[in-house]
Amino acid sequence: RRPGAEGMRRPTLSLLQRALLVSSLGTSAHAAGVPTLQEVAVTARQHELIGVADSASEGTVTAAQLRNRPLLRPAEALETVPGMIVTQHSGDGKANQYFLRGFNLDHGTDFATWVAGMPVNLRTHAHGQGYTDLNFIIPELISGVDYWKGPYFASAGDFSSAGGAKMHYTQALKQSIALATLGDFGYQRALLAGSPVLGPGAVTYALEYEHSDGPWEVPANFVKWNGLLRYVLPVGEGQLGLTAMGYSGERNSTDQVPMRALRSGQISRWGTIDASDGGTSSRYSLSADVATPLAGGEFQSTAYWFKYRLNLYSNFTYWLNDPVNGDQFEQADDRNVYGWTGEWHKNLRFLDSPTRTSLGFELRQDRIKPVGLYATRERERLSTTREDDVIESSAGVYGSADIQWSDVFRSVLGLRYDRYRFDVTSLSQPENSGDVSDGIWSPKLSLVFGPWAQTEYFVNAGYGFHSNDARGVTIKVDPASGDPVDPATPLVRSKGAELGLRTEAIANLQSSLALWYLKLDSELVFIGDAGNTEAGRPSKRHGVEWSNRWRALPWLLVDLDVAWNHARFTGDAPEGDYVPGAPDWVASAGISVPRYGPWSGALFMRYIGSYALTEDNSVRSDAQTVFDLQMGYQLARDLRLRLDVFNLFNAKTYDISYYYES
Repeated sequence: RRPGAEGMRRPTLSLLQRALLVSSLGTSAHAAGVPTLQEVAVTARQHELIGVADSASEGTVTAAQLRNRPLLRPAEALETVPGMIVTQHSGDGKANQYFLRGFNLDHGTDFATWVAGMPVNLRTHAHGQGYTDLNFIIPELISGVDYWKGPYFASAGDFSSAGGAKMHYTQALKQSIALATLGDFGYQRALLAGSPVLGPGAVTYALEYEHSDGPWEVPANFVKWNGLLRYVLPVGEGQLGLTAMGYSGERNSTDQVPMRALRSGQISRWGTIDASDGGTSSRYSLSADVATPLAGGEFQSTAYWFKYRLNLYSNFTYWLNDPVNGDQFEQADDRNVYGWTGEWHKNLRFLDSPTRTSLGFELRQDRIKPVGLYATRERERLSTTREDDVIESSAGVYGSADIQWSDVFRSVLGLRYDRYRFDVTSLSQPENSGDVSDGIWSPKLSLVFGPWAQTEYFVNAGYGFHSNDARGVTIKVDPASGDPVDPATPLVRSKGAELGLRTEAIANLQSSLALWYLKLDSELVFIGDAGNTEAGRPSKRHGVEWSNRWRALPWLLVDLDVAWNHARFTGDAPEGDYVPGAPDWVASAGISVPRYGPWSGALFMRYIGSYALTEDNSVRSDAQTVFDLQMGYQLARDLRLRLDVFNLFNAKTYDISYYYES
């Protein structure tokens, strides 16, 4: 759960308790006169958030909701966040493309993602700022997802202007898992996982293997190995968890291709221009987390280290710049990340009103040696465009007070301060070296009115930010042309507000409505594909989100999420004010049957509306609608057969569209 959500209001179960409230009564001895009891399953319903949530657009996804959803890619677990769309433009193994609240978030900028207490967004990344590669997650281990939107929460810092999510891993699996999957296009997946008792605690282990070729004429040959080992044990009145994770993936990539090549018949829908695109990535981590009473309150803390590497080969312009060798380039990233986070909560009284106070800190340092951009041909380096060693350090502190002024009114006031240091040593252009520091304050405010008739009303406002690439912060000359370049703003301010309501007035129906606004200040951004900065413009976005969860029958769940977004650059410019890649409409709907006798199943729809590809709106993408189906049958108590069908009606759509000179 997001800390502070419960406050001093009504008692609530923890996320783990609520998501795993599943039990059964075994059969009794059939001795004389003793009846045999039937198995009884007790399952958790959706989270009741009245009196708990601080905004209309935050929430929690249970493990059961994830189990009942077909996932084509691991990162699609984030599509349980209402209004979030997860796509891909260069095959499996690379960070996905994310859309939310009128943002093409690229690979994660402005949406903060955490897994098992560790941040996933990578700053000063070789490919894109805030790069969020979720290929290392194992969906079967996720015990729940807490999500929020907007810069209204003191605990949310960098990359969280549009929102964020925290994926929690289970403390212990209810039963061991042995899973084997076969599918189209060479798809194979195997998973072994379990949680045996060891001494005073429990060990959770998981080992995953995956292979896929995709429908491409050049097989992707994506191979992924993934592992986890976690030990959780009681320590005094608290709990200690030790976790090790490891992921490695490699692949060929059929990347984005020109529409003109498809229309002319030069290549098919499954063809490629540069068959040597692709790459490798890996992530290894160690972490220790503790939860314990402290000074009359509750303290939670995680210390972590992870090692990340990427070698990514792309060719977006083919032979435009180099007619002889082609335009393929390599982006390389080799880093160690060290961090420590902590939050302390205590219930007390302020002006005789029950108050939940929270204090927290975040420390992080990325040591990247090196982060580089190279011209390549068939993955062989030809020259160095830019190569740097970077040490990026940050410290954040925050506090909030959740005050229950009366039975129908409470307020949450928060304040956050973040300090960054960008230390760049340019190995290829010494003049682009530098050492820059910057800090930023971010006040937050939420007002909650109600409940009246099981309905609450919210007013939220806050300041947020995202950090820019350290290389862009210290740059002085273009690495390709040698021309002078203006450095990027180190920390970019965002401002947001929201009006919302959440109701459970109708039995078994949870519904929320939010009207939101977000503004980003003028900024310069670092372009990893070119090694230089590109001028950005101020922007503003607003929209409406409507989210519904309905238990129509004890065995039937219905979901419907609809979002309308309006994204524009501010200020007049001859090229226009549309924000490319920002969908106006997105929607998702689903019908799921968690269990009906031995049967289970789900049908989900995802709709992405047309969006501008150019700032003058002269070129737009096509809208797309895709249905995914899941059906399951319980063959025996511990044996289940499941069929997933993706793109059920064979819609001929494109995951993502761009428009640029190639």
